[in-house]
Amino acid sequence: MGSGITHPEKVLILDFGSQYTQLIARRVRELGVYSEIQPFDYPVRAIEQDASVRALILSGGPASVYAPDAPHAEANLFQLDKPILGICYGLQHLIDAFGGRVAPAPSREYGRAELLWDQADPLLAGLQAPLPVWMSHGDRVEQLPESFVPVAHTRNSPYAVVRHRARPIYGLQFHPEVHHTAGGKQILSNFLYQVAGLKGGWSPGRFIETAVTEIRERVGDSRVLCALSGGVDSSVAAVLIHRAIGDQLYCVFVDTGLLRAGEGDQVERTFRENFQINLIRVNAGPVFLSNLAGVVDPEEKRRIIGRTFIEVFEQQARQLGSFEFLAQGTLYPDVIESVSTRGPSATIKTHHNVGGLPERLNFQLLEPFRELFKDEVRAVGRELGLPEEILGRHPFPGPGLAIRILGEVTPERLEILRAADAIYIQELKKEGLYPQIWQAFAVLLPVQTVGVMGDERTYENVLALRAVTSTDGMTADWFPMPHEFLARVSNRIINEVKGINRVVYDVSSKPPATIEWE
Repeated sequence: MGSGITHPEKVLILDFGSQYTQLIARRVRELGVYSEIQPFDYPVRAIEQDASVRALILSGGPASVYAPDAPHAEANLFQLDKPILGICYGLQHLIDAFGGRVAPAPSREYGRAELLWDQADPLLAGLQAPLPVWMSHGDRVEQLPESFVPVAHTRNSPYAVVRHRARPIYGLQFHPEVHHTAGGKQILSNFLYQVAGLKGGWSPGRFIETAVTEIRERVGDSRVLCALSGGVDSSVAAVLIHRAIGDQLYCVFVDTGLLRAGEGDQVERTFRENFQINLIRVNAGPVFLSNLAGVVDPEEKRRIIGRTFIEVFEQQARQLGSFEFLAQGTLYPDVIESVSTRGPSATIKTHHNVGGLPERLNFQLLEPFRELFKDEVRAVGRELGLPEEILGRHPFPGPGLAIRILGEVTPERLEILRAADAIYIQELKKEGLYPQIWQAFAVLLPVQTVGVMGDERTYENVLALRAVTSTDGMTADWFPMPHEFLARVSNRIINEVKGINRVVYDVSSKPPATIEWE
């Protein structure tokens, strides 16, 4: 699944279905060691052939290890001469594989518990009991194999930390990767450095050096085409690839006319002036608006925008001549989201930015961030000198403002929304609230209400403001916006944007609502 970047040492995380698996990978990387996620039944032969794999972590999971359909790693995994850490289900899998006994716990353990030591151990070095830890399990270890000894326990888990008598193999019943476990990062660090003896040194800066070299070697004298949206992923990818191959890179920026105020000019300025990248800006707003005329259904809007984007990009690409590679900002979560704990990987997404293009134009894909998480891409961007106004930008949907206008998208409604949204974002930045929020935006509703302006009655549009906090966009909470701030923004929008006479604030979380309205 990797992009071909070489790593001198790697921690392999076998995924048994835990909701926290990606979090384990991120914590390991934060501690300076490169990590990679594979399905629980990843072949042992592949591990033996990969000299960079220095340690294994077995994730948690929802199954019971004694159930008939429980996921099990290949039996000879535990014969490998490598340090192993089992977490939650991973611990129970270890114990079962070595001949111990796992059974339903007398009382299920969810949430906070206090960890108490049975003996001193390098895995718990630098920590003091009682240690608050985060539990999430319905089974527990009832009997240890003869080859294991207890290290620590909680009131409900007699074997909350265990280790092999002779080999660097450990199991934890709790989750060290979640922030609720005090000292969880220290425990993972102790495993990586004290138990496994790793050297560390993986970082975004080190990634840039390696990636630049490997992009040069792979691309050679060929030309690379990049679809630049102005978002974080494609922007950082463009600057990284440009550092590697210079003018062999051509970036096509399709301005759909559905961007926020000033964004098109900002993208052009950043990449042409700051980085001297070959940038072709295609002002395709009239084409997109013409194709969207009369369309109300949100899914139909998305399909039209996607299809129009491909047509415009394809036409521009052909005008520029032949290209061997198409650069995309595909991230690691895009790559692993289809890996099933019930079997081998399903088809991996290749449509992160420009769905359909690789097949239609016969490109090889160049995806330098296939191994990185979003926060790591931002760190790479900072190292490369991209401005914070791009790196810190809230996520923005591919269809742009079209799905924030409920109902038909017209030039007039676009201008109303663009002006109102600009005031909202401007005020958030002025108040220092913007960095605290995952995503903030305005939505123009297909609802008109009566108002009074001066001595006249008005019948104009309702605008909804939305702001949420999140870590990954999978779940989100509405942001508790200060009332004085909402009053000021509402006042400015109604006074300055002709066509709006009422502003409301959305207090729905995800789930049950989604972040976007369409």
